[in-house]
Amino acid sequence: MQNNRPDQKLGVLLVNLGTPDTPDQGSIRRYLKEFLSDPRVVEVPRLIWWVVLNLVILRFRPRKLVPDYQKIWQGEQSPLRKITKGQVSKLQTALDSNLGQGKIVVKPAMTYGNPSFETAFADMKAEGVEKVLVLPLYPQYSATTTAASYDAMSRTLAKIRNIPEIRFIKRYHRHDKYIHALAESVKAHWAKLGRQAKLFISFHGIPEEYVAKGDPYAADCLETTELLVNYLGLNSDEWLHCYQSRVGTKEWLKPYTDDSMKSLGKENQAGLDVICPGFSADCLETLEEIDGENREYFEQNGGSDYHYISALNDGDLHIDLLADLVKSNIDGWL
Repeated sequence: MQNNRPDQKLGVLLVNLGTPDTPDQGSIRRYLKEFLSDPRVVEVPRLIWWVVLNLVILRFRPRKLVPDYQKIWQGEQSPLRKITKGQVSKLQTALDSNLGQGKIVVKPAMTYGNPSFETAFADMKAEGVEKVLVLPLYPQYSATTTAASYDAMSRTLAKIRNIPEIRFIKRYHRHDKYIHALAESVKAHWAKLGRQAKLFISFHGIPEEYVAKGDPYAADCLETTELLVNYLGLNSDEWLHCYQSRVGTKEWLKPYTDDSMKSLGKENQAGLDVICPGFSADCLETLEEIDGENREYFEQNGGSDYHYISALNDGDLHIDLLADLVKSNIDGWL
């Protein structure tokens, strides 16, 4: 039997990967160092990786990324941080409307950078929250993302004497409202700009060896794609499933987005709609890598009519999905 005080507040943490604080070398370097130092992200012997990261990557990569971040920066904050704030605000409004004002506190947290888990839990404590639902905004589970956020949360909780009760959502890659939101975003795009010949579905990649070791990410991505194309009623020649953002010399999940873009361009593909279902908010990987770099690969090789479909961001159907995830995971807490 639950023993909840009538005045007890619940907390919801919306978690995403993170972002530099500003689009300059120093901030980007600090962010990359924290991100790429995580053994969940890069599974290389620590001494070897320390040398590569500190003597090679962090010396040259931040300077190269400055123009890319400057292109997408929105005022004084990155798109990811701005969108996350919108998601938090709209989800708070939705939960207040559905469950009663003042019962749930929604806060953002980033696995790397700011706002940190430490800040989020301190804010929760200040508002009297004793039970927290953690919702990583990664529909498809991977140790490189979801588990990394769990680790970051755990490191913060290890510093707290009186920890709150925690529930953690692992994945939602096949949730009906998630697939519905994706499909309706595609339909809305078609209604506004017209339907192109092929729907290109791009997920962030991970090394193949991670999957061989038991990471279910690839299976989650494929299931999302199958549910999405079935919802849209697409034939097999009307869509393509690929993986982006590979780095290093290891084999990553295939087919590769960049190679596929070049091949489609050489085939004189006319009409390409591109969506990235694994990203809950637009960021460098969608706005610059997909709508910039890969657009160029496609068009410079002969392709035409390239259209990027925005992430779900803080759209109404996405917020409805998040609210449903919260409500279905706080049973017995209210």
